Amino acid sequence: MLGCLGIPVIVVKLQPRRRAFPAENGIAKNKLMAIPASRTRMVLSSCYRSSYLEKMLSSSAARGFSSNAVPAQLERVGFIGLGNMGFHMANNLIKAGYKLTVNDIDQAAMKKFSDCGISTVETPFKVAESSDVIITMLPSSSHVLAVYTGQNGLLHGGSQVRPWLFIDSSTIDPHTSRKLSMNIFQCLLKEKKGNADSPFMLDAPVSGGVPGAAAATLTFMVGGIEDAYLAAKPLFLAMGKNTVYCGGPGNGAAAKICNNLAMAVSMLGVSEALALGQGLGISANTLTNIFNSSSARCWSSDSYNPVPGVMEGVPSSRSYDGGFSSKLMAKDLMLAKASAEEIQQKCPLASEALNIYMEMCSKGFESKDFSCVFKHYYSGSHNL
Repeated sequence: MLGCLGIPVIVVKLQPRRRAFPAENGIAKNKLMAIPASRTRMVLSSCYRSSYLEKMLSSSAARGFSSNAVPAQLERVGFIGLGNMGFHMANNLIKAGYKLTVNDIDQAAMKKFSDCGISTVETPFKVAESSDVIITMLPSSSHVLAVYTGQNGLLHGGSQVRPWLFIDSSTIDPHTSRKLSMNIFQCLLKEKKGNADSPFMLDAPVSGGVPGAAAATLTFMVGGIEDAYLAAKPLFLAMGKNTVYCGGPGNGAAAKICNNLAMAVSMLGVSEALALGQGLGISANTLTNIFNSSSARCWSSDSYNPVPGVMEGVPSSRSYDGGFSSKLMAKDLMLAKASAEEIQQKCPLASEALNIYMEMCSKGFESKDFSCVFKHYYSGSHNL
């Protein structure tokens, strides 16, 4: 029997399994950044390197990270951002037995939780005051900065904070994520957790969309200190089924925008080829079968086909409603393009894909799934 939010009326609360970490007290230097030093210099400013990474390397042995105290400190979770993704992620944490305090600017979203006895508060700062771990799931970099550093934000208390771990699952640019990680590291904990006296941050964007969030099958791409990632893994596995450690701060954000760049280009390529095939007299179903049994096979053809009538259970089968909107794809392509420009990397396909999705948005398809390019850009037709 299910109660509100789909939570079983009788809940058996399980403590996250204790994880044994390596015996050393310090955090190994090679765990800090999983990218070459030359590449790091291209991405990070000299200010960031000197004031953050070097400080972390020099002070890690003194601070330490006690594995024995970590599992008990995962129990009180603050969750901010109860939109299409965050609602399901928070709900899955509750089902797994975590004690949540939630916040969102949408009062109706909060009411769904308060009606079920879940603690709701009016500001991010109040969330931080009652939580050991913070998880944020927000639309953009500006929203993330407002929640963390704005008035009544998570860091509003100044140089001392209560949470020992901050996890941002929003899709934002790596530069903002790294800067925020630096700001958090420079704070002190109001109450020392184990041997650590300063908080940690993980950037942990997700792949899987709303269906993955609802089914707890998300994939988390995580950047930050590896021991913090290992300590937080029970939380990730309560909301998803896969976690990938990507390296140091900001690398999770970098991985996500690279993943979405590839996804966008792949969808455009498949849509273009299927529309061309239709124009040349080949049915989309026949061409899809060819793709999926040959070298053109990819997620956009075999799992998320953009042609209406070829595949059930995907946005193209429901007038491109639901799924991942063209507006969000355009936002992520903007992040990819800006990141490429920052390191002077050529990304012509990212630029062209951005132009196409911006056109989709300008034509009124911003809320439609990004696979709608097949119909609304390439003028493809229903499978015949």
